[in-house]
Amino acid sequence: MYKRGLVQVWSLEQPEWHCRIDEGSAGLVASCWSPDGRHILNTTEFHLRITVWSLCTKSVSYIKYPKACQQGISFTRDGRYLALAERRDCKDHVSIFVCSDWQLLRHFDTETQDLAGIEWAPNGCVLAVWDTCLEYKVLLYSLDGRLLSAYCAYEWSLGVKSVAWSPSSQFLAVGSYDGKVRILNHVTWKMITEFGHPATVTNPKIVVYKEAEKNPRLALGRLAFPPPRAAAGAASSTESKYEIASVPVSLQTLKPVADRANPKVGIGALAFSPDNYFLATRNDSVPNAVWIWDIQKLKLFVVLEQLSPVRSFQWDPQQPRLAICTGGNKVYLWSPAGCVSVQVPGEGECRVPRTSSWPAAGGTPADGHSLARLHYCLECEARVTARPQRALPGIGLGLAVSLGCKKAPRADLGLWLGLSGPVLCSWSVVLRSAFNPLATCLSPGDFQVLSLCWHFSGDSLALLSKDHFCLCFLETEERVGTAFGRPGDHT
Repeated sequence: MYKRGLVQVWSLEQPEWHCRIDEGSAGLVASCWSPDGRHILNTTEFHLRITVWSLCTKSVSYIKYPKACQQGISFTRDGRYLALAERRDCKDHVSIFVCSDWQLLRHFDTETQDLAGIEWAPNGCVLAVWDTCLEYKVLLYSLDGRLLSAYCAYEWSLGVKSVAWSPSSQFLAVGSYDGKVRILNHVTWKMITEFGHPATVTNPKIVVYKEAEKNPRLALGRLAFPPPRAAAGAASSTESKYEIASVPVSLQTLKPVADRANPKVGIGALAFSPDNYFLATRNDSVPNAVWIWDIQKLKLFVVLEQLSPVRSFQWDPQQPRLAICTGGNKVYLWSPAGCVSVQVPGEGECRVPRTSSWPAAGGTPADGHSLARLHYCLECEARVTARPQRALPGIGLGLAVSLGCKKAPRADLGLWLGLSGPVLCSWSVVLRSAFNPLATCLSPGDFQVLSLCWHFSGDSLALLSKDHFCLCFLETEERVGTAFGRPGDHT
């Protein structure tokens, strides 16, 4: 509970293991995992310090002077180093710590007016630092604190809004408030190309997928009155599908409010696929669309237009597959082979066997999956931090849950996680979850997906709504041939 300074941690593989961290009067404003999954980093109120709690040795370490900014903490991909943005004597600094013992390795000041964020390159050799949105400035520092390069695209206008590294560390994508993404190379740190986001797509070689509603036909003579809760939810929830639109296509735009802070303009989100082939972006002035760019050819590849504004998207860590959520009861999946709209299963659609015992991790149940069950009580309103990292030795995914009660009824929520499973080979996808039917009784229209994250194995998705969260695994049909089509093929 943020108001009470509490963080609770559960193990997905050992349901009896439970941890409770109390920050006391220091308060709590943020919490995150360390890469090894053995430590939790809590930021106290007013950003006075960061407390590092060890889940193994129960030891505590403190880091002073954290800066309150957009992205002030960044770990290297191998988990060896932590970069922390600091503010001392009205000047920005960066400190680099060794994660094994949390000792200070390097400390240097930055040439920024008001540092907004930091991000390590995946190879851990370069640290990207960007300034406040009032000044366009991206700085590249080495591990020992040397300034390698500085990049500025323009002046006297709103600057950097988002930054992302390619998995190979060869490209740095910088999203700006002018609605463009600029790609920098790792040799000279100069721009090699820029991607604009026009509201009208006119190129016939670009495939535009538009989400469309499809209402199932109801057999009125067979309806029961009153219908069961699950049946009523299924009838009221509208199914959708993707259609390929013919160009030119005009995308829905949002006119920003000029007299308010944080206008809805610019590139609010961008991410590279794990194989470096694609870059997904979202322009906040065109909130319903996701642009997918071909990095090899440096051109636009696909545009997906949803019926609702896109809240978040994330790439599968194992293959070029993008998951998107819009705050509704559906999850959208795209790959070079095509895209699908998948409805989140409710209690009435749950087909996971309800049993009190499962084979241990590594076992072989009848369906070929090894499952672990987590069953506990969850009160409204829950704030969940879920990262696709190892939470404890031998555990696939860790969840740090902060509970904030608003006198809502308690609900037992049974969560299921596919720890291993068959290779996902086609786009006949079914999401399977295990809400406890004795307590939650969720219909398909009740679960509004606000955020999502992939399991690092790529076979499970963690979905978060306002007062529930669940773990679903993807079930697909195996097909002879490659799992996904080549770039340029659409089905």
